[in-house]
Amino acid sequence: MDRRTARWTRTLPLGLLALGTQAVAQPVATVDRNGSLVAIEPYAPNIVRVTIATERDQADGKPGFGISAAADAAGWSHSTTPAGDVFASSALNVTVKAQPWPGAPSQMQRYFAPSLPPVSVAITTADGRTITMGGWSMAPHTVSGEKTFLAGANFDAAPDEHFYGLGQNQEGILDLRGRTIDCRHWYDAPAGEQVCVPVLVSSRNYAIVWDNPSATRVSPGIHGQTRFESEVGDRVSFFVITGTTSDELYAGYAKLTGKTPLPPKAAFGLIQSKARYESQQELMAVADGYRSRGYPLDMMVLDWFHWTRMGQLDVDRNFFPDPVGMNRELHQRGLHSIISVWPRFEKESRYFNELDAKGWFLKDADGKTVDGLPVRSDRAGALIDSTNPAARGWFWGKVRDNILSQGFDYLWLDETEPDLVPDGFFYSIGSGDRYHNVFPLLHTAGAAEGSRRDRPDIRNLILCRAAYLGTQANGCLFWSSDIQSTWEALRRQVPTGLNMTASGIALWSSDTGGWQYPGSSKPAHAPLLSPAGATAMGAGYPDYPELFVRWFQYNSFTPTLRIHGQRPATAIWDYGAAAEPILASWSRLRYALLPYIYPLARTTYETGAPFMRALWMDFASDPQVATVGDEYMFGPAFLVAPVTEQGTTSRRVYLPAGSDWYDWWTNEKHAGGQWIDAAAPIERMPLFVRAGSIVPIGAPVPNTATKQALAEIRVFPGRDATARLYDDDGTTQAYQKSGGRSATLHWDEAAGRLTASGALPTGQSAAALVKVVGR
Repeated sequence: MDRRTARWTRTLPLGLLALGTQAVAQPVATVDRNGSLVAIEPYAPNIVRVTIATERDQADGKPGFGISAAADAAGWSHSTTPAGDVFASSALNVTVKAQPWPGAPSQMQRYFAPSLPPVSVAITTADGRTITMGGWSMAPHTVSGEKTFLAGANFDAAPDEHFYGLGQNQEGILDLRGRTIDCRHWYDAPAGEQVCVPVLVSSRNYAIVWDNPSATRVSPGIHGQTRFESEVGDRVSFFVITGTTSDELYAGYAKLTGKTPLPPKAAFGLIQSKARYESQQELMAVADGYRSRGYPLDMMVLDWFHWTRMGQLDVDRNFFPDPVGMNRELHQRGLHSIISVWPRFEKESRYFNELDAKGWFLKDADGKTVDGLPVRSDRAGALIDSTNPAARGWFWGKVRDNILSQGFDYLWLDETEPDLVPDGFFYSIGSGDRYHNVFPLLHTAGAAEGSRRDRPDIRNLILCRAAYLGTQANGCLFWSSDIQSTWEALRRQVPTGLNMTASGIALWSSDTGGWQYPGSSKPAHAPLLSPAGATAMGAGYPDYPELFVRWFQYNSFTPTLRIHGQRPATAIWDYGAAAEPILASWSRLRYALLPYIYPLARTTYETGAPFMRALWMDFASDPQVATVGDEYMFGPAFLVAPVTEQGTTSRRVYLPAGSDWYDWWTNEKHAGGQWIDAAAPIERMPLFVRAGSIVPIGAPVPNTATKQALAEIRVFPGRDATARLYDDDGTTQAYQKSGGRSATLHWDEAAGRLTASGALPTGQSAAALVKVVGR
């Protein structure tokens, strides 16, 4: 073993605080099962951590990266019974089952006996549900020169159980049951970028948070078991969160890993981007084009290669001669700016030698800086080692002084997987194999911490391309990376996003229209829109305006709405004369619904619950919804059914049982618990509103910097209802202390009357704005 391999062997074990401070845990107890040590560490009455190891320091070590909560054993007890050690709270009984003393092995066991003393842990909820971990494993092997273990555990799975989450997997299927998920960050995954957030959520209302950042295979519900197996580990460590509703699981995830901050209000308006605006003149012309046409807009994005060299951390004055003046003009128009900053440094860039000398790059086994990728002809640039606190502090300081000082509002931290795959290489904290998935958490944390310290009055926002446990707490808006501009890619986005939000990553969307250049297509049907006048695609892609319209409709009902792509032009007037008025109408609808959307984001900050929700989250008693991955709830009111097939003017929609549903476009009422054929002409995407909903509608505004009055409060009757109105200054951190301005609307079904508790944030009278659908 060479010196470098020895250095990383068993250094910084998984007993780490959120950003790497080693400490010893304080479990209620660590019990011995014939040499297997099992630590039980409660975090709340419904949250428990289980750690299993053969070494005391591993069993009692703190959880790994992304877990920011402190253990809390209040209300828990420990007793020993003939069945085993029992740990109990008001919500859970955790039994580490007794194990008989092992006898002499049989003839068969001499060949196939397990190397570890067996452990079985049963977690039973107050209403009788049981989650059983029936076995664990640590198989020795060597990874990148490090002698380590393939660490895993098995959990019982019921025949009718369904599974969701595990981050972003673009294979196009919602229910993970019966599949094996490769939970690792992988930009080049064939279906689209893969992102690992190791949170597996069960339809039986429990979640397993797997505490290991190396590449992990998860096989939910195969042969009656769910199997986790991580490439590098010295122990098995996981959390179980239980609840009676899915929202209780997300409250537990937020408690463990941190709240999702409320983004600036502008994040919920239209974000206009392109790969790339080549000059200040081009960017400002697009911004002015929205204003001259009367189309609402909130953010302009300056993407990659605005720099002179990768790693210069500058803005090229040859093409952007006055970034301060450019941003001042945007601000005068009520707009904000986002700028892309990469973590890679060419050898010829001004900081490379300094960073190399300090050892602040990803290294190979010989201690040499890794430069470029062996794939995709992407051979330039070293990766800053953001696992090193000093390196990420330096990076924030340069970005602040060189770029944000030019008036840019927010950062786009691209390549956060990272794009330079760390396997076989080394970070400051250890091997890239051991810590394969942590880079997005630590890299974005540097900017989040720096912004809190140096810009305390500015609400942070970061566009982030990958996530890990806790990354949502860094103020990230996530998107599905550099996907294809095809109908297939659009279809894959819907279940992809629903599993990402099911993983506790609430603020997710996709590049509207896809990122890759739309060069050609052979549509199966005559395009529903004429491509005449379109400049956004190649001449051989006649159905691209149709695709873009359908994608824009879908993203109008995702947490954020951003146009982006590697196209000659991307603004909404660049898709042809037939598409433009449809896109303009959907943009106005998005802004009209801001009084509905912004309070949803505030509620996510408070509760952790996502507001882009697979149907199983809200209709758990309806078995039909368990595998529905092509429609979803957007907040408590809207059921969204995206159109993802070319040439389609209708689609089947399932309306969940337990409620009536109103067609948003016609106000026609339908009974729940049935499939219907919904009309979907090109100007419409099927939208339904749950009976017993209140939807506030805002007046037209050019952007979120303009105070928005309410145009109406639309009530969809059928049961008593409540809805929240919320507003604040939209840009500062004051919402964390003052709570903004809130009012609760109440609909009394029997009386047919709407009332408000508290003054409306707009100062208007609720009674004067009410419109009851169907009456």
